[in-house]
Amino acid sequence: MKSYRMLNLAVMLGLMLPFFGGRVIAAEISVQLENPPSSGTVALAIYSSANTFGDLRDPFRLMSYKLDGRESYQLTDIPAGEYALLVYYDENDNLEIDKNFIGIPTEPLGFSNNYRPKGPPSFTRAAFTLAQDERRQFTVGLYRPLGKRGRLGVGVGAISRSSPYRDYDGSVTQVIPAITYNGARLQVLGPNVSFGLVGTGKLRLAAAGTYRQGVYDENDSEYLRGMGDRDSTFMAGLALQAELPVGFDMALGYQHDLLDRIGGGEARLAIDKSFQLGTFRFSPELGVNWLAQDLANYDFGVPRSKAEADRPAYRLDSVFTFDVGVGMLYEITTDWLLVMNVAVEFFDNEVTDSPIVDEDYVLKGFFAVNYIF
Repeated sequence: MKSYRMLNLAVMLGLMLPFFGGRVIAAEISVQLENPPSSGTVALAIYSSANTFGDLRDPFRLMSYKLDGRESYQLTDIPAGEYALLVYYDENDNLEIDKNFIGIPTEPLGFSNNYRPKGPPSFTRAAFTLAQDERRQFTVGLYRPLGKRGRLGVGVGAISRSSPYRDYDGSVTQVIPAITYNGARLQVLGPNVSFGLVGTGKLRLAAAGTYRQGVYDENDSEYLRGMGDRDSTFMAGLALQAELPVGFDMALGYQHDLLDRIGGGEARLAIDKSFQLGTFRFSPELGVNWLAQDLANYDFGVPRSKAEADRPAYRLDSVFTFDVGVGMLYEITTDWLLVMNVAVEFFDNEVTDSPIVDEDYVLKGFFAVNYIF
């Protein structure tokens, strides 16, 4: 019996030995900087989740070091697995990576695999696998994602929406130049533009503008003849943007017809969350929209002066609509990006009761291929 107990004890000690002074189970990462600053703090972060890496939040492990001239900096005791590495220069020693008004890092940074994205980073392109006991070394060069004057992109895009109107054939589609720009406060993304006014953290206020596509041409439907075309215009106003827990984002804003072609405005509340799948980034979104009376009647009303025997006059109050959609970004290469946004907008009864409306929803979309300089 004593021999049996001694054997059990020996087996247990043998199993526990790797954890107590014996063989090291966890892996280690060593980082050498190509162009290290002369002083300050450098932070090493690894991510085990594609979704948190895409937003550069909630790293799996984070270590900060004072720059002291050493050749390399380490992350130790890392379990075996798949990771992506971020290294950034913490210029103001605030223990976080500083971002501009729209969430793009402003401090010098670098990634594993010599990856230099020009959009949200893809976990797949930066990922590597650590084996048990492995000691992996990376050489990382630091760079500023926005450069000195921001980042410009050019390409071609299209805005399209289906038609909810009676006897209306086809859809409303318009090809547009896809110009993008991301700076310290200014962002241009297709038909949308915003400029940061206050805040750079989790709560931000921006001036915002949107190109609003005309909803119909009267010649595309016999039933709409004599109603006149609905012109495109530019809407402008304010937007409040907030980063919520667990990676959710919220936007609340109001925009008015800046060119006075409609004479009304609209408000919107939307919540979205981003996910990564390979080099694809998906952002499902839920939104509720409020259309002022002038705008609602411009899109869906029938003025008395335009009424006919089979098209009675119809006037709306302000209305609400609801939409569900998804944005997609695909990193074709680090220089070429494919951007797409599709949504379904649902009307309330006041809209669908209009004599010129024949559907209770509309499909909307934006598509662009962009080269980023």
